[in-house]
Amino acid sequence: MSELKKMTDCEIIEACLNGHSDYFSELVSRYKNLVYSIILRMVVDKEEANDLAQEVFIKIYKNLGKYHSDFKFSTWTMRITTNHVIDYRRKKKQQTVPIDDMEYAVSDVASPEERYIEKESAAALKKVVESLPDMYKVPIVLYHQQGLSYQEIAAVIEVPLSKVKNRIFRGRKMLKDGLLDMTKEGGVYELL
Repeated sequence: MSELKKMTDCEIIEACLNGHSDYFSELVSRYKNLVYSIILRMVVDKEEANDLAQEVFIKIYKNLGKYHSDFKFSTWTMRITTNHVIDYRRKKKQQTVPIDDMEYAVSDVASPEERYIEKESAAALKKVVESLPDMYKVPIVLYHQQGLSYQEIAAVIEVPLSKVKNRIFRGRKMLKDGLLDMTKEGGVYELL
């Protein structure tokens, strides 16, 4: 099995296509955290996220023959994951998408009040991100949570680079406006 770990993604895919379906477990092992983290940021329930992750890997396996080595396998995997969850959400007509709790480094000298304000600000940001339409939420999550470049996001969601930049710009503006509205309503005591 150590030889399997040394194989590239393309070599494993080729082996799977040539009848070594047991090699697919190595791809699952390599990409399960990526797939699960994307899904968990887009659905509410962890059990639901586990089910969707399994569905995504089944879809990936069934479509291995359509993979083109011109693209990184991780990008192709993220595209399938994102599209699958968006389709699932459309079918379920879910309205919100939770984002993992924002983590802030709290200094040892921070007062309880400062820690409370940071926690409230993180909760407010999470709530506003959840309220964004998918067309803005997905690029924001992929950029800020997954660390993808604009080019990678364009490949994942299959839109031109200019649209990715525009959606991230507009999504950030919506986030800012939403946070300002919450501040006016007294929901956030101080913005970071």
